[in-house]
Amino acid sequence: MRLLRTPDDRFTDLPDFPFEPRYVELDDPHGGVIRVGYVEAGPADGPPVLLLHGEPSWSFLYRKMLPVLAAAGLRAIAPDLVGFGRSDKPGDMVDHTYARHVEWMRGFAFDALDLRDVTLVGQDWGGLIGLRLVAEHPSRFARVVASNTGLPTGDHDMPAVWHAFREAIEKAQVLDVARFVQSGCKTSLTPEVRAAYDAPFPNEMYKAAPRAMPGLVPYQPDNPASAANRSAWEVLTELELPFLVAFSDGDPITGGLAPVLQRSLKGAQGLEHPVIAGAGHFLQEDAGEELAEHVVRFIRG
Repeated sequence: MRLLRTPDDRFTDLPDFPFEPRYVELDDPHGGVIRVGYVEAGPADGPPVLLLHGEPSWSFLYRKMLPVLAAAGLRAIAPDLVGFGRSDKPGDMVDHTYARHVEWMRGFAFDALDLRDVTLVGQDWGGLIGLRLVAEHPSRFARVVASNTGLPTGDHDMPAVWHAFREAIEKAQVLDVARFVQSGCKTSLTPEVRAAYDAPFPNEMYKAAPRAMPGLVPYQPDNPASAANRSAWEVLTELELPFLVAFSDGDPITGGLAPVLQRSLKGAQGLEHPVIAGAGHFLQEDAGEELAEHVVRFIRG
């Protein structure tokens, strides 16, 4: 596996992101040692909250939520998925599989940090990966927050807007990461924020992960990850971990999945699930503080 590492100077002067970068190293049978970057805020002995981002963002997406969670006494931990942010970037699209991304985050959360009694907050691919972790390692988790995400198996078609997004990624000669993030927000991103989303990717060589991820979503029933996701659904539907569905009201990609999660999962029954108004797919950008307050109330409640 050919690994690339974004130069540190790409991450200077990030707006509203004063968090000190931290790193762990994971042994990978395909690539040797992979470095995973992350940031955290709050007391080291606070209840851990694992914040998983999606495509094509990085932990910068959680900058509005980290201070709110920390002020509530929680240990908020936001890793960069392998291939994103400050994490090492496998340079070829074939190096990225759904199973590997699940394993990389498992290694980060459990082998490296030994997290227990975790509250998962997963959005976009952060949910696709995080919900697999919950289903496969339920004893490590205390509760789950799903935000604009799901766990597709390919047995039901994805919405047309998602297929358009996948095709746009596949056809783009130059992948404009900041433009794709902006397209998923209701608010207008400043030039400095857009530059921060572009920062992990100095040139096209570094973009194998954001190019690969849409094609890894199980959107057909014979996808390599479909069987594992079906097995995960079987576990999740019976799991009694409290499960909060906190979606925005303006996400055409995942919006239809909120009622599916609410009615299908035992842990979601009897909870009041918030709908965050005026936010798009990247609700952490549009309403990060509000989402963080819902997470705090969920944990404290």
